[in-house]
Order: sequence, then structure tokens, then C-alpha cells
Amino acid sequence: MITTTRMEERHLAQVCEIEDECFAIAWSREALEHELRGNKLAVYFVACDDDEPPGNEVLGYAGMWHVVNEGHITNVAVRERYRRMGVGDALVKALVAEAETRGMIGLTLEVSVANIRAQKLYIKHGFKPEGFRKDYYDDTHEDAIIMWKYFNTDTEVT
Repeated sequence: MITTTRMEERHLAQVCEIEDECFAIAWSREALEHELRGNKLAVYFVACDDDEPPGNEVLGYAGMWHVVNEGHITNVAVRERYRRMGVGDALVKALVAEAETRGMIGLTLEVSVANIRAQKLYIKHGFKPEGFRKDYYDDTHEDAIIMWKYFNTDTEVT
């Protein structure tokens, strides 16, 4: 069974492995440490398998920044061998639940136009395309779709 919990320093080594596996330009350990220790806006979760022994393997992780009354999803990453097993789904659910608990008006993110699987995951959770960022990714120079999920349907981006 997959469970999500707040990311702690004890998870950092595995989260760094996931970063290296998933992204051509991975966040450094120092950057991730800063997110945990120094960024008061940051909220991060890890997904683990409860069936594993204590010290569970981290299957994936996700994070967001709580800025004023909005959330900005920074990363959602899952080890390749655990993809299509509900890990990303569990992580996005954790972020959405946390955003709702904090009273945010909505969540936003950028996703590569080529990453159809991720787009489908976000759409499943109520995110909708709202904009476009040309040449967004430094490594691939791919464009990104800006997606939003609003918790109050009367709220719009102005």
C-alpha cells in the first residue's frame, strides 16, 4: 500500500536519487535541503510502500510552495520502476489535500507539452490548461503548459 508523508531530512538521499533519475537538470542536495530547512513557503511529501520494512524506500516525491493564497507545484517525480502504480496519483492527492487544508484558492504548475502522461494525471485531479510558456525548460527548450486547479470555481486568473 502506498502512503504519503511529509518529507524529512532522512528522505533526502533517496529524493536526490529520484531527482537524478527523473530530470536532466536535477535539483542539488543543497537546494532540496534549503527547501526543507530554509524555505518557509515549501511543503514536500514522499510516497513510500507500507509493505516494505522500516526505513521504507521512497517511491516518489512532490512539492509545492504556498505563496499568499495559492500553491505552486514545483516537482512531482516517481522512480521509473514505480510509474503507473498510483504513486504520482497519491502524491498529487496529498498536495491537493494540503492546499485545501491551508485554504488556498488554487494550485498551479507547469508541465512539458511533450509529457502527456503527466498532463493526464493533472487533468484527472481537476487541473486545466490556462496558459503557455515558450522555451520553458533549460535542458530541452521545450514549451510548457500552465495548468490550474481552482478550489473556488468563481476564482479566475486576472
